Amino acid sequence: MDGIFGWLGSHGAHQDLIRYMGHAARLSPEGVLHEHSSQLLGIAACSRFGKANIHVENGLAAALHGRPRFLDDDLAFIARNQNPTVAVAHGWMRHGEELPTLMQGNFAFAVMEPIRNRAFLALDRVGAERLCYAKNGSDLVFGSSVQEVAAHPSIGRSIDPQAIYDYLYFHTIPAPRSLYQGIHKLLPGQYVTLQNGRIRTGFYWHADYTPAATDFDGLRADFRQLLDHAVRDADAPATAAFLSGGTDSSTVVGALTAARGSPVDTFSIGFDAAGFDEMEYARCAAECYGSRSREYYLKPADIVTAVPVIAREYDEPFGNSSAVPAYFCAKNARAAGFERMLAGDGGDEIFGGNARYAKHGLFEAYASVPAPLRRGLIEPIAHLPGLSNYFPLSKLKSYVTQARIGLPLRLESYNFLHRTPLDQILAADFIHAVDPSSTDAALVEVYDRTASDHYINRLMHLDLKFTLADNDLRKVGTMTEAAGIEADYPLLDDRLMAFANHLPPDFKVRGQKLRWFFKQALTDLLPEKIINKTKHGFGLPFGVWSAEDAPLSELVGDSLSDFKQRGWIQPAYLDHMLTMQRGPHASYYGVMIWLTMMLEQWLQANEH
Repeated sequence: MDGIFGWLGSHGAHQDLIRYMGHAARLSPEGVLHEHSSQLLGIAACSRFGKANIHVENGLAAALHGRPRFLDDDLAFIARNQNPTVAVAHGWMRHGEELPTLMQGNFAFAVMEPIRNRAFLALDRVGAERLCYAKNGSDLVFGSSVQEVAAHPSIGRSIDPQAIYDYLYFHTIPAPRSLYQGIHKLLPGQYVTLQNGRIRTGFYWHADYTPAATDFDGLRADFRQLLDHAVRDADAPATAAFLSGGTDSSTVVGALTAARGSPVDTFSIGFDAAGFDEMEYARCAAECYGSRSREYYLKPADIVTAVPVIAREYDEPFGNSSAVPAYFCAKNARAAGFERMLAGDGGDEIFGGNARYAKHGLFEAYASVPAPLRRGLIEPIAHLPGLSNYFPLSKLKSYVTQARIGLPLRLESYNFLHRTPLDQILAADFIHAVDPSSTDAALVEVYDRTASDHYINRLMHLDLKFTLADNDLRKVGTMTEAAGIEADYPLLDDRLMAFANHLPPDFKVRGQKLRWFFKQALTDLLPEKIINKTKHGFGLPFGVWSAEDAPLSELVGDSLSDFKQRGWIQPAYLDHMLTMQRGPHASYYGVMIWLTMMLEQWLQANEH
């Protein structure tokens, strides 16, 4: 894993420690390691893509990973004529903690002043990069990888049971928690400062959802100009694009084709499984834009190949199965000679494209019904004895039950760990070691922190953190890096994000119409078939294939057999999942089986 790492504190054998921490993160041998150490600090950076460096000057050490744009003219000049890390060092000396507000794009940086025992860390606004830290006594350790930080002798690896619970609940370990006790991950737009031995955290950026004017034509013109700037700035030699056939990837390819005035090279993944393949939409977009398209149909054997790669490349357990198609898509692009890929991630979370935004609007409408009518008529009817379990009252009962839960907790109504009592899934000792309510608290904290009272904006703010930063960007960024590809996300351009955030909520979701403004503004760019398609995603038919393919089934069986020894999930429940997966519920139970299998595979690949 490429990135930056280091420490502030006194340690011997400094150069050996830098190499040990780098080895723990499995730094790419293709990247150049930049390093510096002294009696008071160590600092290092490595990137096979040339986007990480260090700078030491006048008792100050800075490390940067990413490709930021500097809004300050002087800093922009330094970045162009020397390098961006020098600009970070000078920016810190001139602006202090205001520095990240003068930067846009993807970045993670650290600045250390050992004589003053002061340090500052910051992460970009969407979490495209990664950064974590730990403090032990007077030592501050930081790194792009959790493994780098844990490798420092003052920190160590002590698995946090709560992190395992969070992984099973969220399918990843959301920031700020990490797999190991005492190691914390920065959230998007967050900074961490060490001063006089004390840690302080805060946000240098908050999403501003103040509604703008509703002049459609003016907004459309602004949007199209920003989209053009975003794809032009993201473009570079040897750049291709993901093309799933969804609205986002098709928009990026269409806009890039228009900006270049020539065809774009695209890569698409298909699945030979009913209900999963979306290749017809990718072909529709490729034909519309005249793309030089490459298609690859994923097979069960590819999953067997990808599992050890995923277990090795992620610095923590990661449970999103669409990491497999993302890896093969990037791998095929690298084999074709490309070095960068543009991805469409982020469009749903800033323009209102997730189906739950419209779905939960129906539930939110229930709160507007007068309380006497709800309590005196609707709810008694919905719970009529002997009838409420039969259609149509069963539908009404389900609606009322969910509507009364409230957001954001309603989002997790169908979570595995809610659908079955915990004492039937988890081992008793494990339950006693965790706080199941902490997952709800994490959701509520982000939802309530939104600078808007409208549930649409609050849901999108929640998804920027949990769906995008903690999950999708980790999926794409890590898998493309593993394939030797650098990824960029034009739809998450800071200017586009600011524009989208200011759109009124009904420009994002209008009734049951998702991304209303986005689609209306792109009717001349996107094929009608793609505008009107039902949202699907980059799903993987793992549940079906693992029940039918012998080698994949064997991998699952061996993994779950080994996992039974961990003492976290009851063996009987693991057996129950396998039994249910062999029936009509293959896809549903396949999700939890994948999570468990990948947790075991990660632990085996990373246990020290």
